[in-house]
Amino acid sequence: MCTAAAYKTKDFYFGRTLDNDFSYGEEIVITPRNFPLSFTETGTAESHYAMIGMAHVEDNCPLYYEAVNEKGLCMAGLNFAGNAVYFDAAEGKNNIAHFEFIQWLLCRCSDLKEAKALLQKINITAARFSDKLPPARLHWIIADKSGALTVESVSEGLKVYDNPVGVLTNNPSFDKQLFNLNNYMGLSSKDPANTFAKGLELDKYCRGMGAMGLPGDLSSQSRFVRAAFVKMNSVSGDDEKESVSQFFHILNSVDQQRGCCVTEEGKYEITIYTCCCNADKGIYYYTSYDNHQITAVDMRREELNGSEIIRYSPVAEEQIAPQN
Repeated sequence: MCTAAAYKTKDFYFGRTLDNDFSYGEEIVITPRNFPLSFTETGTAESHYAMIGMAHVEDNCPLYYEAVNEKGLCMAGLNFAGNAVYFDAAEGKNNIAHFEFIQWLLCRCSDLKEAKALLQKINITAARFSDKLPPARLHWIIADKSGALTVESVSEGLKVYDNPVGVLTNNPSFDKQLFNLNNYMGLSSKDPANTFAKGLELDKYCRGMGAMGLPGDLSSQSRFVRAAFVKMNSVSGDDEKESVSQFFHILNSVDQQRGCCVTEEGKYEITIYTCCCNADKGIYYYTSYDNHQITAVDMRREELNGSEIIRYSPVAEEQIAPQN
């Protein structure tokens, strides 16, 4: 399970939590402009936009969980088990395997408008990267500073939704998640008014009562409501440190702690990492479950005209700064 969000101050920020009970050994990966990206049905892109994000690298191929390209277009894939349906290759379509969708779109689209145009011809296929990697059932959020889209490949075909809240979690489908917000329209960051009953005197007894009823459990539907409320009421200054700090506070509202979500196998689902990309500057910030210090990788400090991917292992151990 995961949560993704888009957020704008002076710059545009995009990121996600990755929640799971195991890791594939993900790394921060920069794909430079001249690294050949080969696709199952559409050939090889020898030259393309550079990108940075978290990926599992298999046979020197970055399989991105989320990424931002050098033009500021962002994309993340989130678990959508039970609803995602992929198809055989279809004539007249851009047939894109689910595992290559992020890099295929980000390597050629500079903004959300271009992405939306390409989505009209896309067919998500069930092709597998290898027998070692099972198909991941996903849906996707695509965003830039102009807005966000949600893309779902379901039994009826490809669904593309405008995403006015700039948030995505998992199940159910996005249209149902968005409709569910109607049930919380009374929530507010301000003190509540007494509308319970005429003539009955009721008083607030603490701060924050305007948001009473905001769900606090770890289900994907509850995380969607909570992340949307926190993000859309969030206030931050425009400088980089304050914006990045605030973004992590937004996603920390849906953090998963070890022991609170037990799988059928007796394992614990946790927030393995949380990331925040400054899409305008190409800086990838992250924390991990055991490292709360924010670490940054700046793709523009690397040679973006290169032809080999650049890989950084996440800093996993807690970094504590003694004060005395």
